[in-house]
Amino acid sequence: MGKVGKIARRSFLIGAAAVAGGVAFGVYKVRTPYENPLKNDLADGAATFNPWVVIDGNGITLITPHGDKGQGVAHAQAALIAEELDVEFGQFQIDFGKPDKAYWNRALAADGAPFMATDESFAAEATRGVMGGMMKLLGMQLTGGSTAMPDSFDKLREAGAVARETLKLAASTKTGVPVAQLKTAQGAVILPDGSTLAYTDLAAEAAELEPVTDIRLRAPAQWRLIGKPMNRIDMVAKSTGTLAYGIDVDIDGMVHAAVMCNPRQGGALLSYDAGAAKGMRGVQEVVEVTGGVAVIADNTWRAIQAVQAIDAEWGEAPYPAEQEDHWAALEASFNETHLDKEWRNEGDVSAALASGKAVEAEYRVPYVAHAPLEPLNATVLVEDDKVTVWTGHQIPRMLQDLVAKITGHSAAQVDLVNHFMGGSFGHRLEFKHVELAAEIANQMRGTPVKLTYSREEDFAHDYPRHIGMARGSGAVKDGKVIAMDLEVATPSVVASQMGRAGVTVPGPDMQIAAGAWNNPYGLENFRMRAYRAPELAPVSSWRSVGASAGGFFFDSLLDELIHEAGADPLEERIRLMQHDVSRKVLEAVGEMSNWGSPLGPNKGRGVAFVESFGVPTAEVIEVTNTEDGITIDKVWVAADVGTVIDPVNFENLVQGGVVFALGHAMNSEITYSDGMAEQANYWDAEGMRMMQCPEIMVRGLENGSAVRGVGEPPIPPAAPALANAIFAATGQRIRELPLYHHVDFV
Repeated sequence: MGKVGKIARRSFLIGAAAVAGGVAFGVYKVRTPYENPLKNDLADGAATFNPWVVIDGNGITLITPHGDKGQGVAHAQAALIAEELDVEFGQFQIDFGKPDKAYWNRALAADGAPFMATDESFAAEATRGVMGGMMKLLGMQLTGGSTAMPDSFDKLREAGAVARETLKLAASTKTGVPVAQLKTAQGAVILPDGSTLAYTDLAAEAAELEPVTDIRLRAPAQWRLIGKPMNRIDMVAKSTGTLAYGIDVDIDGMVHAAVMCNPRQGGALLSYDAGAAKGMRGVQEVVEVTGGVAVIADNTWRAIQAVQAIDAEWGEAPYPAEQEDHWAALEASFNETHLDKEWRNEGDVSAALASGKAVEAEYRVPYVAHAPLEPLNATVLVEDDKVTVWTGHQIPRMLQDLVAKITGHSAAQVDLVNHFMGGSFGHRLEFKHVELAAEIANQMRGTPVKLTYSREEDFAHDYPRHIGMARGSGAVKDGKVIAMDLEVATPSVVASQMGRAGVTVPGPDMQIAAGAWNNPYGLENFRMRAYRAPELAPVSSWRSVGASAGGFFFDSLLDELIHEAGADPLEERIRLMQHDVSRKVLEAVGEMSNWGSPLGPNKGRGVAFVESFGVPTAEVIEVTNTEDGITIDKVWVAADVGTVIDPVNFENLVQGGVVFALGHAMNSEITYSDGMAEQANYWDAEGMRMMQCPEIMVRGLENGSAVRGVGEPPIPPAAPALANAIFAATGQRIRELPLYHHVDFV
């Protein structure tokens, strides 16, 4: 394993590409580490070795800065540090830490570079290097894009190893025993005679030393935790209802707020009458906020009831009022004026389409809500010299900037106390609820204000998954697929989401084409074009972002072509696959599902493959067509993440992703009428019921060269695999989501 501080190939590429491209940063600046933020408030006798480890006489604290929204990332980060630090679960506590540039996300550049994940060419690596350097200089601290584990895998193990070796040096200094004769285990340094010195007893000595950075990471054969089944550190607290989420914050002197904003997203508040609300029990004040009005009361229930009693007049929506107009806007976007980028053009697609039997189809996916279980919430205290925010968020440093603009403070004066999140799926990448809480608290300086959205407000002001449409054609010949031409039109999720944060992102939006352009098949003739539709309803990242739509578009068309060719759906995918790691994923899911074995009457199997966030994922779904509708019987999933950190959490995360994806594919959508979302609560956007949940078998492969995350990759293949299975069982080809418009589920 390489040593910390040595120049890696990636570091060289960063510098070389930066100089060649004339970028205003170079090797020195990119390689210079940020100051350790834990030194700022370090108590006497406490030792910190890097931004992730603090030890004092009372205990060990591991900083896990990636936000935990149910995916187990706090646990996984702690496990990576603990692996090298030689501490066991139960010997330390975790803390999300304060926002800081030191926690910049190294892995963001990989999925943001306009190259396929399978492309390891010099140009691809150089571009990723430059983008990685930019992420560092921006101090981009973000949890999303399934990057938490790719970002953490090396640096958190290094953090644990640095702390371990420094503690050994402290023990050597204290006892006179050479470092080479010392070992570590279970939170202690072990002397040659078998006696031990607890890390907590060495903190004062370690605090006087410079951290030891000449370290080596342990080989996989030596791992105690990584790759082994673990009990998640948050599971007991979650199971007993004692884990503190943002919604559980309770500050002395706190008041409670609820908002009602224009249900036409971005529309104005024209007028309102709060007379009835002001006379309701517990109501203390009514104030205006951007686009709406807020009630402050002595508890959340009373605040929500009162704000709903306000009679308001709202302005028009800044987007088409009716759902059919949204579809019409997409239909009108398939032209050169709206061409965002031609991502692939290989072979001679036009000639191939003319030479073989053609298939033509149009596909649609709707807006979809995030709808996490924990409603949006934030508690804010504005003081003259400081602002404190208690919430769960995925982009903490950007949150600081936006709150500071509202209150007139500097970003450094905004303190975020980050919390566990009760789900997100992209929802807590947004800032509006925190900005509204800051607006209210700024009008009530000195008083902590807790804003909680009602479920209806959460639905009405969600920024859903973007709507999309695809048009595809293809050709088959001699029992094989020989050509595919796919065009996708969606609004830009990046422009919409980042625009609300005041950030302009130049260039094509990769998320329009995600899940379609980046497939690693070796089609002889393949063209993929992305069209940027005009901005419609405001949209945001939704679990797997563009791949959730693009995967459905691409794989559905491919399945139609394979059927037209008379080929086996799995065997033809394997034949076309040119990426060895992805081919093994397809072969694995075929083995798991016993593909090709006889099925009973009215049964069908469908297979789908999508690569997203660098993770090749294949799913086989088996269904039965009953008199009452479709039952989903079994699902098999194979995914390659390079290294599985915790096989138990991996399995649960994949299974949960499948349930999430299937429920939305079956039932969920957001539609607009009079500029307002027609769905207001869970019963309007129903997911999968427990009685509908299939048996889900999971296999994690480790053939890939890079460590990847698996929070999002199980989502994209689920919808096409289900649609393909329904076709296999019924002969009915469904080309739009949600599927309930065409079949019933039981």
